[in-house]
Amino acid sequence: MATHSDVTHVSGVRITHAHRDLFPSRHITKEDLARYYERVATWMLPYVTGRPLTLVQCFEGADRPCAYMRHSHAWGPRELRRVLIQEKTKRGEYLVAESAAALVALAQMDVLEIHTWNARAESIEKPDRIVFDLDPGPRVAWHCVLDAAHLVRSLLARLDLECFAKVTGGMGLHVVVPIAPRGGWDDSLSFARALAHAMARADPRRFTASMVKSMRAGRVYVDYLRNHRAATSIAEYSTRANPRAPVAVPVSWEELTGTLRSDAFTMTDVLDRVRTPREDPWPGSFTTKQRLRPSMTRSLESAMRV
Repeated sequence: MATHSDVTHVSGVRITHAHRDLFPSRHITKEDLARYYERVATWMLPYVTGRPLTLVQCFEGADRPCAYMRHSHAWGPRELRRVLIQEKTKRGEYLVAESAAALVALAQMDVLEIHTWNARAESIEKPDRIVFDLDPGPRVAWHCVLDAAHLVRSLLARLDLECFAKVTGGMGLHVVVPIAPRGGWDDSLSFARALAHAMARADPRRFTASMVKSMRAGRVYVDYLRNHRAATSIAEYSTRANPRAPVAVPVSWEELTGTLRSDAFTMTDVLDRVRTPREDPWPGSFTTKQRLRPSMTRSLESAMRV
């Protein structure tokens, strides 16, 4: 049981065991994590508000096994909104974070990763973004991941689609394509699959669209499966459940160079970054009206057959 001296309040949320290390090798405590989310909330909330969450909960810290949590059931903090989503055989209850207190409450629950759906809860059958996860296989140099990201951007530009880059805090990169929430999940998945396979067909020595691990050695896996209904991706500004405590961060294409690794940012780096006035790394990402058209998918599928 937490002692009085080991309890504090952040954004009105009671933080117990506040001095317990969640990232022991970095001496980052639960209170440190809660205060990070309090300070970064202004920048993070636009990316997560309204989106159902999948969470990585690490009761014993990042050095020990963690658990993925999709459904809230009875455990969800009161600071988060609950939404019911129809699944194959039942309605699942999910959590949605829409305030600084909600993010802090997740820290109180030992959540070290926050993942979000590609749709908002109120329009759950209408995804508003597509995510390409560029994951390097064994023996793949970082510049190959950068090449893959720039190729995705180039292919999308030919279709008049703008996209944005995110270092994930892990091994790879995400390329995010905001879209108007008008089509369904099948439309988004078909488009993402077509682009991934077009890349793999164009240069099979460098890229693969196959999730089979034996096919990934020496290649960048262009993972399009994050565009299934209920699939999620790491939220912008979320920490990762890694002992080094890296953070997923949206970056500009100009920043995406050989010197910026995907796990480069710490919580301190992020707080310094948002404290210093700078241009939005994702200009227009919240106001874009770009739409997927069936002709785009057909164009990519035609390229696959060439």
